[in-house]
Amino acid sequence: MSLRANYATVYVGAQLAPPARELDLDWADHVGDETDSHEFTVPTAAATDGYVGIQAFDVGEYGHDIRINGESMSGFDVPPSEGWQYWVDTFGDAVSLTEGTNELRIVRDADTEDAFAVGTVTVHWKEPVD
Repeated sequence: MSLRANYATVYVGAQLAPPARELDLDWADHVGDETDSHEFTVPTAAATDGYVGIQAFDVGEYGHDIRINGESMSGFDVPPSEGWQYWVDTFGDAVSLTEGTNELRIVRDADTEDAFAVGTVTVHWKEPVD
């Protein structure tokens, strides 16, 4: 079976922070500890080898989660880095995509005082060629 790469781009535009640590960013809405659900569509039930690329700003702590369809990805979803970073992380065994509508959410580790922002997240997968 031949496979091809596919992806969905999701603009998040959110800053995640405790109330006392809001960032002064005019492009990112303050959302507290987690973003709203952002939907994207997968055109196949046979999506494999999923991963995300996340554009993040000023992450100061480990422990924040990227959730796909309510499941947390494994490993360091968004590692610390000053300023802008583009981080790629694989789904691991806990996360899978479904045909049709899927959900993406970013969740801040509320046990920290970290404040950071997320711009765009791109969800990648491989799918069979028809």
